[in-house]
Amino acid sequence: MSTLKRSAGLLLYRVTETGDGPEFEVLIGHMGGPFWAGREAAAWSVPKGEYGPEEQPAAAARREFEEELGLPVPQGEWVPLGSARQPSGKTVTVWALEAGLDPATAVPGTFTMEWPRGSGVQQEFPEMDRFAWCTPEQAAERLVTGQRVFLDRLRGHVRETRDSTGG
Repeated sequence: MSTLKRSAGLLLYRVTETGDGPEFEVLIGHMGGPFWAGREAAAWSVPKGEYGPEEQPAAAARREFEEELGLPVPQGEWVPLGSARQPSGKTVTVWALEAGLDPATAVPGTFTMEWPRGSGVQQEFPEMDRFAWCTPEQAAERLVTGQRVFLDRLRGHVRETRDSTGG
């Protein structure tokens, strides 16, 4: 049996045109639970989650988006941003989707864990405790290190798309 861990996620983005060309923002989430409380730098993530061999990555990305935000995936074309191996050894596959969404409408899913450790007390925490639209520069500071590569890939896609459409 393979111990390879795989995750898939969906990164929403929205584009604005500036005098210097297209700029964009991404929607990322702050990881919930006591380990991440009070941390900002490298404590945010693309909405994503693990999947097993019986599930396709795109289906997992859709499921995890809906679980973590409590909202349906917006309509639109999914842009593959590829995969990246994380420092933990997990492989993360991400798609981008140009869509608007009000983060205040999210109703995050939850998980249960023993807290404090060793106490025998089970507590429930949100998978992601808040969401925010961020510029690529803000997102690069907030995202866990292994996911920052997806910002560069998305930047390339946005520039290519706008250049090819004359936008």
